[in-house]
Amino acid sequence: MGVAAKICGLTRPEALAAAVAGGARFVGLVFYPPSPRHLAIEEAAALARAVPAGIGRVAVLVDPDDDFLARLVARVPLELLQLHGKETPERVAAIKARCRIAVMKAIPVAAASDLEPAKRYYGVADWLMFDAKPPKEKTDAMPGGNALAFDWELLRARRWPLPWMLSGGLDPDNLAAAARTSGAQVLDVSSGVESAPGVKDLGKIRAFLARAQAL
Repeated sequence: MGVAAKICGLTRPEALAAAVAGGARFVGLVFYPPSPRHLAIEEAAALARAVPAGIGRVAVLVDPDDDFLARLVARVPLELLQLHGKETPERVAAIKARCRIAVMKAIPVAAASDLEPAKRYYGVADWLMFDAKPPKEKTDAMPGGNALAFDWELLRARRWPLPWMLSGGLDPDNLAAAARTSGAQVLDVSSGVESAPGVKDLGKIRAFLARAQAL
């Protein structure tokens, strides 16, 4: 039955339609102004309303404040909040209680020791995401969507008490190796299906989803 996929950073109806038609399990909408994939709330609401039932609508957030969260959940139908900043377990719990929506905490990874903080979110988050940690010298790096990968072998022998996604540097050509090496059952892609930063390539979306389903 393949592995599930999340197409993240969608900004245009045609890219969303390609993700839906290709069998994406999740679609991601980014709310982070420095990102080329950033959406205003009203833009996101229109896209989210076009997503059929059964596909998870995910808001990608970086240390959001309560005022923004209130406006977001009032306007945009969502199934999951992806927290990609420096949110503590206490903040994750508070966001989940306030919004009454499932939460996923992103864990930046470059070495085995970077996996240890994930334990702090057991019993708090509903999902984990393991994404590549940008090198310190990359001062212009985004919290995610940097087309960087990490050593997927770090995840091979680990077991987690909650569902998780693999992200970072994935594309149609390496997703099979990523899933096989890491054991991931859900793969998240953004820049790997783009022709330019923030510009989704419909052919790459279709190829990624087809290859994920073929695994």
